[in-house]
Amino acid sequence: MSRKLVPDAKNGLSKFKTEIARELGVPFSDYNGDLTARQCGSVGGEMVKRMVAEYESHLK
Repeated sequence: MSRKLVPDAKNGLSKFKTEIARELGVPFSDYNGDLTARQCGSVGGEMVKRMVAEYESHLK
């Protein structure tokens, strides 16, 4: 069974995803079935890149 460790994180991640998509010019909406895997991957990859950078900045 899957449970959310931080239930409130879903809204924050959704907002973050929309922000990144806008910056990259990827047209995210309620339905994203028309997007290519490359477009979706670029958004997800950028999200991970920024989250790792933020985490690493707190380690220093």
